[in-house]
Amino acid sequence: MDAGPASPRREVHCADALTWLAGCGVLAGTAAVTSLPDVSEVSLPLATWRTWFLGAVGRVIDAVPPTSGAVFFQSDIKRDGAWVDKGALVLRAAEDAGARILFHKIICRGPPGRLTPGRPGYTHLIAVSRAASCPNELPIPDVITDPGPAPWVRAMGVRAAGHAVRFVRDHLGARTVLDPFCGVGTVLAAANAAGLDAVGVDLSRKRCERARELVLRPDEI
Repeated sequence: MDAGPASPRREVHCADALTWLAGCGVLAGTAAVTSLPDVSEVSLPLATWRTWFLGAVGRVIDAVPPTSGAVFFQSDIKRDGAWVDKGALVLRAAEDAGARILFHKIICRGPPGRLTPGRPGYTHLIAVSRAASCPNELPIPDVITDPGPAPWVRAMGVRAAGHAVRFVRDHLGARTVLDPFCGVGTVLAAANAAGLDAVGVDLSRKRCERARELVLRPDEI
């Protein structure tokens, strides 16, 4: 009797992301979808964090095949009266890693036009690859006004995550999605809902536990 197709798998590792990435090599059939932590989450001086951030983006790109790619969700931050453009840091690090930009979209964190003092009302959604090309027709709007609910205060919306995982599935041929800074597992759950295997890494044991349990339906992404 045919047992039918296997359910998508999920692995969650409680570990330091950069150490884990350094030991994983290139993961065949994998694309990365992730959001790197900002300076407040890693307890580093701003200048040190910038260097760390640029290196981390490069490590993520190194972990996937050249014909695949990585999608980054990054919100700008304000420190000492000045804005730090995390989207620009991703673009710089990708160029240094020999990757090109496949797309750069904007995700609204709230209704367009609403004042958001102290923090931006948008998030960058940036896809990069060393060898893949972006199709001429891409079913992702330039401005995503409905990111969907966020399972955690620092998590991306589930519909925004859905855009990313469908892109790497349909246009980069990924069978597995890697999120080396997975938090509570929004990307992992969205990947499974889209029929893809998922691998996540997070330093927090509690977040790893939640990341193993979070489930989304296909219609939620």
